[in-house]
Amino acid sequence: MGEGFLRLAGVTKRYADRTILDRISLDVSQGEIVALLGASGCGKTTLLRLIAGLERLDAGEIWIAGERVAAEGRNLAPPRARGIGFVFQDLALWPHLTVAASLDFVLASGGMPKRERARRIADTLQMVRISRFAQSYPNRLSGGEQQRAALARAIVGHPRLLLLDEPMSSLDADLKVDLLGELAALQAKLDVTTIYVTHDRAEAAALAHKDFFLLA
Repeated sequence: MGEGFLRLAGVTKRYADRTILDRISLDVSQGEIVALLGASGCGKTTLLRLIAGLERLDAGEIWIAGERVAAEGRNLAPPRARGIGFVFQDLALWPHLTVAASLDFVLASGGMPKRERARRIADTLQMVRISRFAQSYPNRLSGGEQQRAALARAIVGHPRLLLLDEPMSSLDADLKVDLLGELAALQAKLDVTTIYVTHDRAEAAALAHKDFFLLA
């Protein structure tokens, strides 16, 4: 693991007169999994959105792979240029697209040729073990299958940074244990730097290389 693949330096975010994140600093090495822990409302999701470029910070800096992508209240690199895969807490699957079509949309948006897209989609669905659901719509999938579909969409573009926002919070305990093990194996295979948001310390212990706590 190299040092400082993702660097947060004094990251601050305010909404009106409320400070959500106050001078947060964090270094994450290449290929490392960091569990971001804290109570509801402490700013975990907001921090992921700042890293992804979906919101603007009020102070501080964010660096990815040696590039300063946000500073001084401005986003210096747009979300697409940051090389990020994001699994949202509610998964945010597109209801009008099949599993395969949603992955194809991601790759087509990035300019990948159609023939190469088909191969990448097949490989990704096999990797997350939902190849048989390629032509299924999200409402036909179980909770675990939806989680895998969201993960497939996040990794199909081969991101350099993976952001996971409590993706297993709605799953039962047994399924969660199985999927955590598979996620750990997948992350090791891809060697993708990962931030995993959770309020569950057992999840963090099962998956992450280190923890980072946010205080409300």
